[in-house]
Amino acid sequence: MAASLHQMTAFAKIVGTGSLSAAARELGVSTAVVSRKLGALEARLGVRLLNRTTRRIALTDEGARYHEACLRILAEIEAFFQPKSLAGKRVLVTAGPTEEPIDPVRVITNASSGKMGFAVARAAREAGAEVTLISGPVALATPAGLARVDVRTAQEMFDAVKAAAGSSDIFVSVAAVSDYRVANRVAQKIKKRAGEGPRLELVENPDILAWVAKQRAAPFCVGFAAESEKLGEHAREKRARKGIPLLAANLAQEAIGSDDNAITLFDDNGEHPLGRGPKIELARKLVAHVAALMAARQRRR
Repeated sequence: MAASLHQMTAFAKIVGTGSLSAAARELGVSTAVVSRKLGALEARLGVRLLNRTTRRIALTDEGARYHEACLRILAEIEAFFQPKSLAGKRVLVTAGPTEEPIDPVRVITNASSGKMGFAVARAAREAGAEVTLISGPVALATPAGLARVDVRTAQEMFDAVKAAAGSSDIFVSVAAVSDYRVANRVAQKIKKRAGEGPRLELVENPDILAWVAKQRAAPFCVGFAAESEKLGEHAREKRARKGIPLLAANLAQEAIGSDDNAITLFDDNGEHPLGRGPKIELARKLVAHVAALMAARQRRR
C-alpha cells in the first residue's frame, strides 16, 4: 500500500536528523529502501531534499566548516532554480594554471586562480549537465555534484582531456595552460651562482583546445582568451586559428584573481558583450549561450 503524505513527511523528518545509514537502522530497512522512499517524497512534493550529511555538518560544526556547509546548501538552492538547458549533456571543463618544473622547487606558471573555470563547471552542472572538471593547482573547493581530476603540468592536463573528450558533448577550455615547458629540467635544485643565471631551454606544449577541435567527432568547443590589449582583434584571430564555434574573451589585468569579470563572446554571429559581474553570473550567461547555439545547430540538422 502506498504511504500517505503524512507518513512520508514523518519519514523524511526522521532521515533529516541523521545519515541514511542511521535512518535505515532506526526503521529496520536497508539504505536502498531509504533512498527510494526519499525519491518518492521528492517526486510527490515537487521538492529536492538536500544532502543529509551536509545538513548535519551545518547544524553541528562551527567556524569555517559551518560557513562552507552553509555556502554549499545555498549553492544547491540556487542550482535548483536554474534552467536545465544542458540536461542530458556531458560537459568537460579545464580550469586553473599549469606548472612546468624547472627543478624540484621551481616552476614556470601563471597567476590564474581557476575561479572562472570553476564557475563555468558549476554553471554547467546547475544547467543539468554531467560535468568533469580537470583542474591545475588551485586553492578552490570542488563545486557540488561534479567529478574533479587534479593535474599539474600541461602534458598531464592534455592526457586527462584526451581520456575524457571522446565521451563529452561540450568542451570548455578555460585553463591558462603554460605555452612552454622546460626541456632541460634537472633532478636537483639549481644552486645560485653570483653573476651567473641558469639557462633554460623551452619547448612548446601541446595545444589542447586545437587538438580537441580537430577530432572527427569533436565536442562543441568553447575557448577562452585572456588578453592584455586589442581584445576583439586577438579574440577573433584566436577563434579562427583554433577552428572553434565560440570563444569568450576578457582582459587579463581586470580578471585574474578577482571574483568578478567582464566577458565578450565571439561566434559566427559576431560579438556578444556579457557585461561585468560576478564570475558565476557570467558563467551562467555563457552556458545559456552555448545551449542556444547547440539547439540552433540541432535544428539545422
